[in-house]
Order: sequence, then structure tokens, then C-alpha cells
Amino acid sequence: MTIDSAPQTNIQVPFFRPSITDAEIDEVVACLRSGWLTTGRRAKQFETDLAECVGADHAIALNSCTAALHLAVEALGLAPNQAVLLPSLTFAATAAIVCQRGAMPLLVDCDPVTLNIDLDDAARKIDDLKAGRTPLPSDLEIVGIIPVHVGGNMINMEAVAAFAKQHNLWVVEYAAHALPAAYRPTPDASWRRCGENTAAVTCYSFYANKTITTGEGGMAVTSSPELADRMRRMSLHGLSHDAWKRYSGGAQWDYRIVAPGFKYNMTDIAAAIGIHQLERAESMRLDRERIAGMYFEMLGDLEQLELPVRPSDRIHSWHLFPIRLHLDRVDFSRNEFMAKLREHGVGCSVHWRPLHLHPYYQETCGWTEEALPVATSAWERLVSLPLFPGMQTEEQEHVCGTIRHLLASDSATPTSTPIGKPR
Repeated sequence: MTIDSAPQTNIQVPFFRPSITDAEIDEVVACLRSGWLTTGRRAKQFETDLAECVGADHAIALNSCTAALHLAVEALGLAPNQAVLLPSLTFAATAAIVCQRGAMPLLVDCDPVTLNIDLDDAARKIDDLKAGRTPLPSDLEIVGIIPVHVGGNMINMEAVAAFAKQHNLWVVEYAAHALPAAYRPTPDASWRRCGENTAAVTCYSFYANKTITTGEGGMAVTSSPELADRMRRMSLHGLSHDAWKRYSGGAQWDYRIVAPGFKYNMTDIAAAIGIHQLERAESMRLDRERIAGMYFEMLGDLEQLELPVRPSDRIHSWHLFPIRLHLDRVDFSRNEFMAKLREHGVGCSVHWRPLHLHPYYQETCGWTEEALPVATSAWERLVSLPLFPGMQTEEQEHVCGTIRHLLASDSATPTSTPIGKPR
């Protein structure tokens, strides 16, 4: 399929639109009418359902994926004078939770094809740190690694586990994009679900634009009862009993503070949405997969674009559809291209500005563009297109038609000049 006609001007396509049904709405209303709004029966059900969905032993429902990551590294004992390997091409939370523990993020470049963390570069960064060739203190103890499944395309977690074992590291899996997702370690192996004992702790996000949503929310899953117990206690002020146990009928009212914890628990109102979102997780993934397939069909012949990979040994969640511009084949920048897309009603975003290009990590850690060249180059070309369950055919045709028209034009500079008009 090709779409070469001028795009319509009256269509607005958001970057994302949550898929909410009457089941979620009715459950929220029932929760409101129940008189119990905070962590309670629905949060516990959501934990049980998600653990069963991904094949995990323990699940802790939280108010964000950031909270899940923070609790994970706290439970694993991350301390000052330690370092954690993590990709520079990731969201702010990945490094922030390391810094908040007084530790240092050791930034790693990305694979040029998948954009996931490059384990070969991770090995180089370990050697570079020990040899004093990074901007970080050479006496830091490297204790962990946080891989990120960019866009929902899983990295091979068996390869990560082997790398971690070789270097005596724990693994916290940032799976904000990867529910549901899976991978095959080898062609004859069975599928391994994301969170199915793929890390010490796996952390999910249920933010509004994620593959399932609770508005704001997250979940940590683990096979370790000790880690689960620590994360659960620390999610609610380090108390010995949570609010549900203390205030439900007949429960012990008293509690003990076992550690100075946080306020990270998920409410029943949020869980009421999540319970029914989770029931539709696979059907929504299939809808995302269908939409991704249409993008490949509609845009696959354009030499100015590099489309994401579709490996046969992955079940991709398709949280994102990130394209990369071949800047040597166009006469405009990525930012100009995005401005023109938005001018014509196409929502879009960038995932992400790499951490080493943010002022904080440049000024406090000394990272430079040259230290992570693949991520530096990739982010200048990245554009995430709209992709969400229920996206209408005419919306996708408008997105693709606009892109094709822009790339066929002499210029896509963000001016008021009508699209396609010769300069």
C-alpha cells in the first residue's frame, strides 16, 4: 500500500490515546462505592493476576515504575561508592534511582540496530572504568546492570544473565515498555515471558501511554521472597503491617517501623483499572502489532527512513514505533520534520535524549558526546510515531500520507508555507 496524495488538514492524530472500556469504568465506580479507595482487595488482585500473567512468584503493586526501580535497588543494597551499568538511551528514572542511592550510573552505548543496551560496550566500560578512562572515579565497585527493552523489543535476557554472572552483578530489568513481551534465547527454546524469572527484579510501568494503564502506576515482580518482602514493606513507610491489614475488620491495629521507607503503594482506584486492562493485554498487543504491520506496509519503501526491527525470536509489545531519519538523504533536521508533522495534526515524540546529553550528567559526571557515539547519533534521527490500540485506519493513513508527502517535498522546514510548495 502506498499513500501519495496530499494529507487532509482536518484530521488530528494524538501520539497516544488510552483504550478504556466499560469494564474499567464500572470497576472504578464499584471501588468508589465500596468505601475503600487505597491499597486493598483490588490492588492484591491486580498483583496476583499480573504475577500469573508473567510467570512471576511475587508482585508488588506501586504508584509508578520509578518506585519499582527505586525499591528494587534499595532492596538489593545499592550504596555509595558503587556503580550500576545502564544504557544512556533511556528515560530519566533509570539513572535517577541510582543517584538517589548515592551511587553512580556507568553509562553504556546502545546497539545500533535494536537500540537496546550494547553488552560489548558494557564490557568495554567496565575495563575503561578500572583503567581510569571514564569520567567516573576508577575505584567505584560495579554491582549491577539495568537493561531496558526499548519500545517493547526485548533484549536477550539470558545473554544479560550470562554477562551479569561473569561480572558478579545483579540485574534489575526496566520493562516499562514490555508487557506483554517475550523472547526465545535459542531457535529451539520455548518462549520466556518478560518477568518470568528474567531478572532479580522486573519493573513495569502503567503510565497513561503504556501497553496497559492505571493512569499512573507500576509493578515490581521477583522470584525472591526476601526481596519481595523488603520492597513491600519499604513501599509503605517501612511499616510492619500495611494499611489494609491495619484497618480491615478484626486486624491488628498496631505496627512497627522496621526501616525508614517511602510512600509508593498503589491505590485500589488505580488497580480497578489495571485488573481489566490486564485481561485485555494480549488483545491490545495484537492490535498494536497489526498497526505496526501497517506502518511497515505503508512506509517500508521509503529510502529516507529506517524502520524498527522485527526479529522472529521476539514477541514484541509494540509500545513504540520509532523510525530513524536518514539525515544524509533529506534536507531538513529531525526537529524540523517533527514540527511539520505536528503542524499537520500528527502527534509524535522522541525516545529519548540520551542521559549523557543532559546537563546534569555532563556537569556532575563529565560525560561527553564522544563517549557514547551510537546513542549520540541515533537520537538525532529518532521519531516515535503514534501507535495505540483502537487507532483508526484513517488516522494511520493520515500519519503515513503526511510522512510520504513531507519526504517527497523539496523542504520540510517549519514555516507557514503550504506543504509541498516549491521554494
